[in-house]
Amino acid sequence: MLRRLREPAPPQPERCSFCGLDLPAEHRHLADTEERSLVCACTACALLLEQPGAGAGRYRGVPRRYLADPVHALGDADWEALQIPVSLVFLLHNAVLDRWVALYPSPAGPAESELDAAAWQSVLRRTRLAALLEPDVEALLLRRTDDGTTSCHLVPVDACYELVGRMRRHWQGFDGGAEARAELTAFFDRLAAVAVPVKETADDL
Repeated sequence: MLRRLREPAPPQPERCSFCGLDLPAEHRHLADTEERSLVCACTACALLLEQPGAGAGRYRGVPRRYLADPVHALGDADWEALQIPVSLVFLLHNAVLDRWVALYPSPAGPAESELDAAAWQSVLRRTRLAALLEPDVEALLLRRTDDGTTSCHLVPVDACYELVGRMRRHWQGFDGGAEARAELTAFFDRLAAVAVPVKETADDL
């Protein structure tokens, strides 16, 4: 009995938010545009809710494309204008509010920036990825490295929240600490392996 009390409970499987079905580790996400949140879904429910008119258009499927903009023009002045206290920020366009939202990792999870909209628009004009981004379900991910360069990617929005969650679990001190930085490096190593340079997709997008 004591042994059972001391042993941690096994992790509970995630369930489909609509039908309650147990989900595998890799599963679909839908953006709830009314609640400004992501929900887990089984394949059947995701396909149903992605149909035109289903759910009054409340839910949108999160795509799986990853794009990179190797020729973006974000420089030192652009990053300083963002006034982000860490080296990472992601921007998404909320269709209901009709405005861009900027978030960055913190010990409490994703923190929303209240920077003047003009500063964001200046940054968005520096990359063609902003025009390709799908509202609510994709994000523009910017990372500033120690050598002063900034990478620019278009990614599924759930990938951003997963990264922020991983960093939060390992966050230490003011800037996140070594373990959080290791999570960040590992994420961008994987991103570099799958992201398609936008100039190679210009004829297809």
